[in-house]
Amino acid sequence: MNTSTTLRVLVVGCGNMGASHAMAYHLMPEFDICGLVSTGKSKHILNEKLGGVYALFDDYTTALAQTKPDAVCISTYPDTHEAYCIEALEAGCHVFIEKPLSDTVAGAEKVVAVAKAQQKKVVVGYILRHHPSWEKFVEIAQTLGKPLVMRMNLNQQSQGYMWDVHRNLMKSLSPIVDCGVHYIDVMCQMTRSKPTQVTAIGARLTHDIPADNYNYGQLQIRFEDGSVGWYEAGWGPMMSETAFFVKDVIGPDGCVSIVAKNAGAGGQSDNVDAHTKTESLRLHRATIDEQNKFVHQDEWIDMLDEPNHQELCNREQRYFLKAIQEDLDLTDHLADAVNSLKIAFACDESVRTGAVVRL
Repeated sequence: MNTSTTLRVLVVGCGNMGASHAMAYHLMPEFDICGLVSTGKSKHILNEKLGGVYALFDDYTTALAQTKPDAVCISTYPDTHEAYCIEALEAGCHVFIEKPLSDTVAGAEKVVAVAKAQQKKVVVGYILRHHPSWEKFVEIAQTLGKPLVMRMNLNQQSQGYMWDVHRNLMKSLSPIVDCGVHYIDVMCQMTRSKPTQVTAIGARLTHDIPADNYNYGQLQIRFEDGSVGWYEAGWGPMMSETAFFVKDVIGPDGCVSIVAKNAGAGGQSDNVDAHTKTESLRLHRATIDEQNKFVHQDEWIDMLDEPNHQELCNREQRYFLKAIQEDLDLTDHLADAVNSLKIAFACDESVRTGAVVRL
């Protein structure tokens, strides 16, 4: 293993997220990319973008053996996550892995156990946890009293390359599992309460995906403190761009909403930069006077530190670096990743069985 201060990192998966993470490593002097791995042409496109200086590999196991990295970044399709992560850990590497940790709950728990046994860091790509506006959104939601009503969606009217990506994702996961883990994680942060049951519905709106999967889903969660939340996700060329971007939380004392005037406009649902944009938060206080009139005007909180998608990936990698250099305790981080995945798969079970799933 490398004993210098520079960490050798192997980038596995060179599509959307892999390319962004590779760019972050390319820009950070603390990392040295020792190889780019993909089965197709994406590694060549990415390498050209990065100056054409990196070693290219078609096979992950070969790349891992030949480059002997200190860290591995995994941004492949979810059905490879568990095996690739365990292989990296057992080779003595720290791992940054895109969500979900695995395509099964048991697999995610196994990854966590191996990371603990190997005493290596595993950071899961929960990108919203590194977004100052979303951190503020969670912080304000926690001031609204209990119970909370949390309403969120991210529908994507995908075409071209993004429809290829979504169809490939749906070979192993549904949209409410793949995307839902982000927003389930946000709801758990807002309530700091235990989820007790889930219900969900789904529909298969295209023959372009496996017969046992669905490309539209909506889930509902009940929490121990009385809070409730729903999340909706749909992928495909048939999806509506009306109200595709809803991020809204209501409590006894008022409500807070993300109002993304530009990112939430028509034609933006397949724009990856628009998926995390907040632009401004609208805070409404419920306090009324003797005439039942509102005491406070709504407050608009304009988000000045509004990182784009690439900067968010840069921040994720700075956190990964910090976790390694400062030996951060990632027990809670990984427990949250497994927990949100458990809830998402419970929702998936509800879609398939039509039953309420108690947690």
